Amino acid sequence: MRRTWLVLAVAVVLPGMGHVLIRMPVRGLMFAFYTVLLGAITWQLTTPEISLVGRLAGGLFVYAVSVLDVYTWASRRFVRSNVVSS
Repeated sequence: MRRTWLVLAVAVVLPGMGHVLIRMPVRGLMFAFYTVLLGAITWQLTTPEISLVGRLAGGLFVYAVSVLDVYTWASRRFVRSNVVSS
């Protein structure tokens, strides 16, 4: 359980790097790439009057999905490893 929270904390601070910690580097780097890409696209498509959150909405959405995904994968992997070792 403790390792799951560590992976989650890393994923919140560094998008995509939580996946790297649980040995899924390609998935993590894809999430990081699409976070930056969609953030840049929504930044370019919006006007300056839109709030910062609105201008980065695409990247923030992928970031949120990435955090949820890494927590799900980490909890499954660590629960499975505890069951096997017991």
